[in-house]
Amino acid sequence: MSIPHILLVPYPAQGHVMPLMELAQIIAKRGLKVTFVNTDFLHNQIVNALSNKDGFEDGIHMVSLPNGLEPWEDRMDIAKVTEAVHRFMPGKLQELIENINNAEDDDKISCVIADVSVGWALEVADNLNIRPVVFCPAAAAQLAVFLSLPKLLENGIVENDGNITKKQIIHLSPTNHNATREH
Repeated sequence: MSIPHILLVPYPAQGHVMPLMELAQIIAKRGLKVTFVNTDFLHNQIVNALSNKDGFEDGIHMVSLPNGLEPWEDRMDIAKVTEAVHRFMPGKLQELIENINNAEDDDKISCVIADVSVGWALEVADNLNIRPVVFCPAAAAQLAVFLSLPKLLENGIVENDGNITKKQIIHLSPTNHNATREH
């Protein structure tokens, strides 16, 4: 039996990529094959940022796909990015998976984990008879807040009605962004 090969697809925006990358690292550390798909635009930025971090798992194969936007188009226009990604990337993702699965090695994609914001990736997986799994990047941060509430209440940082009493940085976990009263 071959080692499972997991393909991960984040939505190409801040707050979506890194939670899925952290999941990819956990999966790779367990000995599974991991392919992480990103847009061409974000690929180099992420590879450069992660290569400088200690603990970045070498077992993650980073690949990029075009997102359908021209180089001059505004990538900060979330509506334009979403429309282009939805229109263009499903076909590119299907091609990528078919190329991987048609290779002569025993490296076939066995599962696609996709950000909840790119449901089309789950449809591509399902159409190719590959197990689709949805991932919600906000869920981890929400869970960290929920699990931290008793301690925040006990320490007087948060009142029973949910108001934050002190102007300070709230650190929920080593890998999560800090929160302040203003956020």
